Amino acid sequence: MDIQKAADALYAAEEGVYQIPMISSENPDMTVDDAYAIQLKNIERRKAQGEKLVGMKIGLTSKGMQQLLGVDVPDYGHLTDRMLLLEGQPCPVKEMNQPKVEGEVAFCLKKTLKGPGLTIADVYDATDYVVPALEIVDSRIKDWKIKLVDTIADNGSSARLVVGSRMTPIEHVDMRLTGMTLEKNGELVNSGTTAEVWGNPAAAVAWLGNALSAYGIELEAGSIVLAGALTAALPAQAGDCFTASFCGMGSVSVKFV
Repeated sequence: MDIQKAADALYAAEEGVYQIPMISSENPDMTVDDAYAIQLKNIERRKAQGEKLVGMKIGLTSKGMQQLLGVDVPDYGHLTDRMLLLEGQPCPVKEMNQPKVEGEVAFCLKKTLKGPGLTIADVYDATDYVVPALEIVDSRIKDWKIKLVDTIADNGSSARLVVGSRMTPIEHVDMRLTGMTLEKNGELVNSGTTAEVWGNPAAAVAWLGNALSAYGIELEAGSIVLAGALTAALPAQAGDCFTASFCGMGSVSVKFV
């Protein structure tokens, strides 16, 4: 397939805020490796334009989302400084096609993680602290009708992230049994525990470090890693406010304008 053509189409759709048909519909033989090659093309383009990488996001960590797309492994995308919203900073919906919000745990690394062979223990050792986070996902593919290769090519359907300001040492958090509530406009809509993310979100971070090693990529010290959604994503529009609250870890909010 034409990797550059697909990357150009996705880049133009994100910059122009419009939706395009599934990349895979025009490329039925498209592989996961093709999809990551497309993702990397656009990340390299953004870096050349001055954007800086701040971390990575992991997607498809819940059984429900994996069943929806017919896969049994997560995927990942890159996070740049352009995507990072400070807590209290509004999120303009005009910059996105069809945004949705997910509550997640963000790992902030103090040591570089390099696979293969990473374990949960390695992730704990490398983590400086964890914070509550909201990931705002968006798809440049029309109506969110995507296959695994489409979301990978589209940088894991990522758009923005908001990280909370309360930093908790990882050893103070039960990474299996910490509860989260997700509120929309003051109403409780979703709740779950960190066990929803592969039994332990740190396991997802270890998976990511090992998966990246196949491409010669490391999770560098200072990186933010979004470990995956605890509950289903909620659609957002102008005027909506979302808050994710984690037991013992504080909360994080975002308002759409």
